[in-house]
Amino acid sequence: MAEGGQRLTTGMALPSVTLPATDGAEIDVAPLPGRSVIAVYPWTGCPGQPNPPLWDDIPGAHGSTPELERFGALSPRFEALDVRLFALSLQEVGYQQELATRLGLPFPLLSDTGEEFSGALALPSFATGGQTYLKRLTLVVRDGAIEVPFYPVPDPATHADEVLAWLEKATR
Repeated sequence: MAEGGQRLTTGMALPSVTLPATDGAEIDVAPLPGRSVIAVYPWTGCPGQPNPPLWDDIPGAHGSTPELERFGALSPRFEALDVRLFALSLQEVGYQQELATRLGLPFPLLSDTGEEFSGALALPSFATGGQTYLKRLTLVVRDGAIEVPFYPVPDPATHADEVLAWLEKATR
């Protein structure tokens, strides 16, 4: 994956990649009909474990927990619009499961440890401490193609509201 990634554009097809999810399923979002939201996040910490090296110095690195909590809180409104929610990172599904359980997230987190999905789309990334992390972005997808990319995400804590507002306007 490139530092800046390729330009994510409306109409770009999603790669058909099956990923493990925190709900125990194996999910390929490309063939799903209708709309889905994929919130891509860099990393989530675990209580008592340190952040990656220099994490505090990387713009946009912090904010995954409040972002995902807000998507969870708004999930009934996404469901009312018939929109599926997913979140995706490069973390292993077992690590993601701790977060999903701790926050009570009502949607699956997808694990892209092999970078098959993110690599096929050349999602923007950064590295620290010898590890690669995805930059925060959100894809609204419809029938297997990007309908609208949200990148960059300036305020993770209110980003779910921004995505929901776009969807509510788009479905009128």
